[in-house]
Amino acid sequence: MSLAPSATSILCAIGARRLLVGVTKWCCDVAPVAALPRVGDCWHIESVADIVAQRPTLVIGSVPYKQETVGKLLEQRLNFLAMNPRSLADVYADIRLLGGIAGRAAQAETLIRKMRSEFAAIGRTAKKLKRRVRAYCEAWPNPRISSPPWVAELVKICGGEMIVPAGEKVTEAQVAEAQPEVIVLAWAATGGKSDRDQAYKVAAWKDVPAIRERRVFVVRDELLNTPGPPLMEGARELSKLLHQNRRKRVQHRAR
Repeated sequence: MSLAPSATSILCAIGARRLLVGVTKWCCDVAPVAALPRVGDCWHIESVADIVAQRPTLVIGSVPYKQETVGKLLEQRLNFLAMNPRSLADVYADIRLLGGIAGRAAQAETLIRKMRSEFAAIGRTAKKLKRRVRAYCEAWPNPRISSPPWVAELVKICGGEMIVPAGEKVTEAQVAEAQPEVIVLAWAATGGKSDRDQAYKVAAWKDVPAIRERRVFVVRDELLNTPGPPLMEGARELSKLLHQNRRKRVQHRAR
């Protein structure tokens, strides 16, 4: 049973979907699992009994965790695997781990090679940038939390640089001082509904280049916040936005 979209996306990508007996409501955004029971996630579970009823041999969770929710799971006689990826290397390690558990080790290695190849291709395109684009990626607006470290790695692959510490609470003053040229909003559990208008209303950001030049973008949160195969599409989206910024600057200079 998967309580994490990342685990679900990995298992489906390596051909182990048949092993799943339950998923979260978010998993349908990243994998073809609409027909499976939905049982909550590592942040909120309405009924642990619903999980126990599926008689899973293993329950898989991943970040973010809520202590109270995990506590309820640990009270049960369940085998619980808690993944806590921070970097792309951690993501690859989780893919190998799940591949071994599912008996799909070869398929897991194939997926890792595919992801690395995709990122390498994007990185080659990024070399066309004469300098790195200063970017702020946001995972939550209140309190403001910057996107996870693996997103900072993707930004670097795409030719940018995260201008605040990744995966941490940040202040509006910190962001303003860092002067991002691009702001990317991917608020957790909101799909594509991050609110760009909110960013434009932040008084402390009025002199930030990304605000002055109207370069605040929304990326569907599952493409950046799911540490698994969806990151490939997320990287393509980031690359497009950063290179769009480059083209706009070239056109501006041409005028």
